[in-house]
Amino acid sequence: MDLVTTHVCMTRDIGVHGNLFGGVMMSWVDEAAAAHACLVCHTPNMVTVKVNEVIFKKKVRVGFLIKIYAEVVSIGRSSITLGIEARKGSVYSGEEEVVLSTLVTFVRLDEAGDPTPIPSPVLEKYKHLSKYNK
Repeated sequence: MDLVTTHVCMTRDIGVHGNLFGGVMMSWVDEAAAAHACLVCHTPNMVTVKVNEVIFKKKVRVGFLIKIYAEVVSIGRSSITLGIEARKGSVYSGEEEVVLSTLVTFVRLDEAGDPTPIPSPVLEKYKHLSKYNK
């Protein structure tokens, strides 16, 4: 998995129970996944169409780093699905622990907002993951 982004859990990110608010984490995950999809597909015109089940596995307190990782898990003619992991990391020990994992699917759009093919070089690079290759 590739490291996409890192955030510091700050007081403003905390919910009423003293942990990182789930909506903040989901926003970070969607933004990181979108950035990775755009980089992989060589276009800024990617939109989120699906986020699979999200389970918050561990609590996150103020001061922890949240590192978000992504990897391509499947690719189609105009869509790409990424595996996403958010890990909390200690600045003291460097240890990381998965706090959330999910799959996020994006579709590439043209200027009119309609699905359009992902460029051939990208499809070629990830053809071993293609849902059309199975």
